Amino acid sequence: MTRIIVVGGGAGGLELATKLGRTLGRKRRASITLVDRKASHLWKPLLHEVATGSMDAGVDALSYRAHAKNHSFDFQMGSLQSIDRERKVIKLAALYDEQNELLMSERELEYDILVMAIGSTSNDFNTPGVRENCIFLDSPEQAHRFRTEMNNQFLKLHANKDQQTVDIAIVGGGATGVELSAELHNAVKELQNYGFGDLDSSRLNVNLVEAGERILPALPPRISGAAHSELTKLGVNVRTATMVTKADETGLTTKDGDHIPAQIMVWAAGIKAPDFMKEIAGLETNRINQLVVKPTLQTTRDDDIYVIGDLASCVQEDGSFVPPRAQAAHQMASRCFSNIVAKMTDREQKPYVYSDHGSLVSLSRFSTVGSLMGNLTKGSMMVEGRIARIVYISLYRMHQIALHGMFKTGLMMLVGRINRVLRPNLKLH
Repeated sequence: MTRIIVVGGGAGGLELATKLGRTLGRKRRASITLVDRKASHLWKPLLHEVATGSMDAGVDALSYRAHAKNHSFDFQMGSLQSIDRERKVIKLAALYDEQNELLMSERELEYDILVMAIGSTSNDFNTPGVRENCIFLDSPEQAHRFRTEMNNQFLKLHANKDQQTVDIAIVGGGATGVELSAELHNAVKELQNYGFGDLDSSRLNVNLVEAGERILPALPPRISGAAHSELTKLGVNVRTATMVTKADETGLTTKDGDHIPAQIMVWAAGIKAPDFMKEIAGLETNRINQLVVKPTLQTTRDDDIYVIGDLASCVQEDGSFVPPRAQAAHQMASRCFSNIVAKMTDREQKPYVYSDHGSLVSLSRFSTVGSLMGNLTKGSMMVEGRIARIVYISLYRMHQIALHGMFKTGLMMLVGRINRVLRPNLKLH
């Protein structure tokens, strides 16, 4: 029986393991194992909502073990330590609890086909003080840390009449930074309903700092312009062409020597693959530690190892690289699945071609802007407001359908509507 291991339970890895389990695992044509260092999965594009309390991770997170049981694959909790390509084994590091007691010792898992899908982490570009003073919004733990600090600052503001504002600086004008900026203003509006009547947007000072000439540089200028004006209307101070050179406990220092005061700092200015991936097992990597792949998503130096999602450095026919987006991970999971099946049945594997279905950025309840790459229109079609919000949410629904199927996703949507009546609009604890 073919042994397939998927390392990383993010958007792409979990969808792939689910699909492999439903088809090959259920029919006992292969044994599928998913490895992740966490016990549960949360869709990464929603972390800004977890950070501000608009979403409760305890309700929306998915247990890997329960999901594995329902979809005919195995789950192993652990962190990848090394890959031995000759013996075809991966080594998982020892697992300890919060008191540093050993839970599971080091162990090895054998594979015939290995899929690497461990995603990316924030790239601080070795900027002094960033690692010590900034929050990286790239995991649920960091999102919880942000929410705790945010709530503490609002409590201080509420209790201390001398303090005028809560100052929050967000570095990086990509989707995460833009969405978090808007979500913060939504949180303030909601907090007014929960005993913080003296709070309003004028007492929240959000600086969104972008080194480039405009925010959302991956999107067409008219869309980033629309998002810029929406944020400005909300009261966000958008600072473009501003490079941060240092962070300390009082705030950020820019290249021009300006000081941006902040009690909370978030770094969302780029991604890289984890440092331990650099030339792991002799595989080819690029300058941000991504594994370089062929068009079939196989690594350039080992045809038994596939890479999907943010970890893959995948060049397209026009010379551009596949962007690190959830929709790319979703598409890669589908292509990787069909290529693995083709490999097992000695059929030809097909190249992965990125299809840009457009980008949407949620400005919380205020607006959603973005472009849909029109199959009906030539080029892209700009969408705004309610329609864009529906399409933005539908991207998450597509992910849920890939994991649970139509019926269960429909039930989840119903439960979500019920929770809107039963639960507070913000997670307050």
